[in-house]
Amino acid sequence: MTSLKEEAPPARRVENAAGLVLMGVGMFLFSAVDAAAKFLTVDLHPFQIVWTRQLGLFVGALVLLAIHGPALFRTKHLNLQIARGLVAVCSASAFIFALRHVALADAVAVSFVAPFMVTLMGAFILGETVGLRRWIAITLGFVGTLIILRPGMGVVHPAAGLVLIAAFFFAVRQIISRAISDTDKTPTTVVYTAFIGFVVLAIPLPWIWETPTGLHLWILLGMAILAGIAEVCVIRALELALAVVLAPIHYTLILWGTFYGWLVFDQLPDIWTWTGAAIIVVTGIYTLRREYLAKAVV
Repeated sequence: MTSLKEEAPPARRVENAAGLVLMGVGMFLFSAVDAAAKFLTVDLHPFQIVWTRQLGLFVGALVLLAIHGPALFRTKHLNLQIARGLVAVCSASAFIFALRHVALADAVAVSFVAPFMVTLMGAFILGETVGLRRWIAITLGFVGTLIILRPGMGVVHPAAGLVLIAAFFFAVRQIISRAISDTDKTPTTVVYTAFIGFVVLAIPLPWIWETPTGLHLWILLGMAILAGIAEVCVIRALELALAVVLAPIHYTLILWGTFYGWLVFDQLPDIWTWTGAAIIVVTGIYTLRREYLAKAVV
């Protein structure tokens, strides 16, 4: 009783504060990376952009290996680690392909449907319990997505469907992460994802490569560096703080996406996008908190 009062709460508060800062920095940097990627899609192939973005994570993985050694490759779920790396490639590629045609803030807003997909997959694949309130939240989240997309009205580019595909693959990646989290350490998962993504995305490069020069070269270099730093920030944040505390910070992406969309591309989301995004954010935070509380009870 005494040790819990004296040690646990202060430590958790400090860790949560540091985690919130790191997660906020990570989201800001990821938004900058997305803006750079959208800018580059005008002249470079999306696969080349995704590969360069993956390069930052790959370098980070090399640093982890230098510190911890080849033991990081030890896994009890080799097939799932490979699958996670592949779906991560699919998710990132679909999102970058979509950015060629879809406004940055719109793409970010639609991508917020991913947590609802995670909940659905958790129920049907992992057998997790989903109560009535969370089913209602999931339904409202999809309503919010429909408000943004307005299918059949020709308002949002059809490529926004690629964002939904990216969200689906992202959700699959999260489900795999849950399945292996009890046996494989986070650095091991990072290393496998980095290596698989780096190798798979390198396959089409000989056919689509455009040697970057001038501004493009500096943007690609900066994108790789910022992506690597952002990955480290998010991973470290998740190690320091409760996921339920960090979850709302993920939704700041819509703010940064709007900022970069206005600053770089002179694009601002309309009232319908803001409305749909607000519904998704509120119900998404509610869903994530309910999942955390359910796990805490168990």
